[in-house]
Amino acid sequence: MTEINLFETVKGHICQCAYDLSLAPDIEAILKTPMREFNFSIPVRMDTGRIRTFQAFRIQYNDARGPTKGGIRFHPDETIDTIRGLAALMAWKCALFGLPLGGAKGGIVCNPKELSEGELERLSRGYIMGVSRIIGPHTDIPAPDVYTSPKVMAWMMDEYSRIVGRTTFGVITGKPLSVGGSEGREDATARGGWYVVAEAAEDAGIDLRGATVAIQGFGNVGTHAAVLGQYLAGARVVAVSDSKGGVLNRNGLEVRRLEDHKERTGSVSGFPDAEEITNEELLALDVDILIPAALENTITAENAPQIRAKIVAEFANGPVTNDAEAVLTKKGTVIVPDLLCNAGGAVVSYYEMVQNLNMDHWNAADVDRRLKTMMTSTYHAVHETAQKKNFTLRQAAYTIAIHNVVEAMIARGWV
Repeated sequence: MTEINLFETVKGHICQCAYDLSLAPDIEAILKTPMREFNFSIPVRMDTGRIRTFQAFRIQYNDARGPTKGGIRFHPDETIDTIRGLAALMAWKCALFGLPLGGAKGGIVCNPKELSEGELERLSRGYIMGVSRIIGPHTDIPAPDVYTSPKVMAWMMDEYSRIVGRTTFGVITGKPLSVGGSEGREDATARGGWYVVAEAAEDAGIDLRGATVAIQGFGNVGTHAAVLGQYLAGARVVAVSDSKGGVLNRNGLEVRRLEDHKERTGSVSGFPDAEEITNEELLALDVDILIPAALENTITAENAPQIRAKIVAEFANGPVTNDAEAVLTKKGTVIVPDLLCNAGGAVVSYYEMVQNLNMDHWNAADVDRRLKTMMTSTYHAVHETAQKKNFTLRQAAYTIAIHNVVEAMIARGWV
């Protein structure tokens, strides 16, 4: 991660919306302050027998609209301000889509690639032991994020169930199907992103069939973005990258083969029938659509002038800094913001909650139909607001979301 502070970036958007919505300074101050923060440590017995302590966080940003919801990420460079920024994004994301939820986020400072499966399980269960008093199906519902998985979510759900003395599927989303997971959850972030990008491309006069796409980040979201981009949208994925490098084939990469290659080797680098490129070279490619699908602060004021894509679709959280956005907007680049573009995971997590609470299970077609309707209708509401007020899509999305949160705060008598 760069030194750019994600929370300060998010607060900058709040400031702009406070002006646009004519909010009183005291209301603005509430919106810029997390309601609850929990900072704790997790002692874990390693395979060697020694005890290692990990720093962990859980932030419940705003619950005016309902129980807080948000992922848990494992990353060696995790910081409290990153978690604050991501928790705020979840609050606005849920509000933008009309979900009866607030925003939260959690994280552990660790490198999961250096942990055995046993160590990872003990760390995951330790996290739940630490936060069990402040989470629950009606309080705060965690989900997967960077370097966490359905397997990790199952361990966490099981640990919470053990602590409270009853099976509680609804405490965690993103679980395997066998323990209360939802159909469609695994690729929901990428699938929802493509539903939004399809609408944005049409408004920009770009035909997705054959449109060129570069994807920065080939983890869970990036992999699904590549597969769905090729097979759902009909686009031509010409470049992808991960933390170890990137590959380019201007005629289009064979995405399924590339997925198998990474599973075997641990990286996209060395993929046959493609030339090696760096992450920076990928960002500067002349493509129709650029998808940053890794970590925050990927596109900055330094590299924004080299971006040539017509659309930048934020499948990751916070990949474009405020300074970079100013550069790109001036160039006429359409930025589809994270708040709107990558909310598919949050939406289907909400669907998983509903199914768990009702002891129900929806089929994949039903989940997909609901997701597509939700993503496209919200995009059109944001686009209409942007056109009417001469806003960027990000300004419009934040304005709608924050208005919805403030409306709930007023109704509850908080302000």
